[in-house]
Amino acid sequence: MVSAVIFDMDGLLIDSEPIWRRAEVRIFGSLGVPLTEDLCAQTMGLRLDEVVKYWHERHPWECFDADAVCEEILDEMERQLSGHAQPMPGVNEVIDFFEERSLKLALATSSYLRLVDVVLRELGLANTFEAVRSAQFEKRGKPQPDVFLSTARELGVEPANCLVFEDSPFGVQAAKNAGMLCVAVPEEMNMQNSTVHQADLVLRSLREFDETHWRTLNGG
Repeated sequence: MVSAVIFDMDGLLIDSEPIWRRAEVRIFGSLGVPLTEDLCAQTMGLRLDEVVKYWHERHPWECFDADAVCEEILDEMERQLSGHAQPMPGVNEVIDFFEERSLKLALATSSYLRLVDVVLRELGLANTFEAVRSAQFEKRGKPQPDVFLSTARELGVEPANCLVFEDSPFGVQAAKNAGMLCVAVPEEMNMQNSTVHQADLVLRSLREFDETHWRTLNGG
């Protein structure tokens, strides 16, 4: 039986993936990396320091300082999100659905905590989640299960009793690696991704989630 629901953030609660792509293209481009918005899909769902490492390994630049690049991208993201953040369709409805059933709610994201705070404040969700975990503080980011397992421990819930909502292939993989149920709500560009379809349910929008899906996932 599901007793806790864990939500990803970027691309699931907030339409921030296009903002991430624009910020990464601009900043990595200034370092000589020929990055495009389409190529950003290769690192979608990874922790930011792992994104920086990924592109440096493929297009090395001089005076490599991962922390400095991360900070520049985070500064850009914070500027873009403050005052402009909008929830994805169905966010408030799906949260209400689970709150009405008295389930524990949590957030587990690859985003750094400084952006998590901005997004939750902007979306009016600062007091919604019993646990908020960032993979920033884990030894390994997604697709490894660390952030989901840490979240389950904080909630006091077994992984098998957790339902995860994710949008990225790496996120889906992390949830399944944690032994959790997973609902995938991918961007259109990832709708046919084979890893996404490892999820227990694939939807085009959070608005599609309903009582029938819940009963099926929760054992009928």
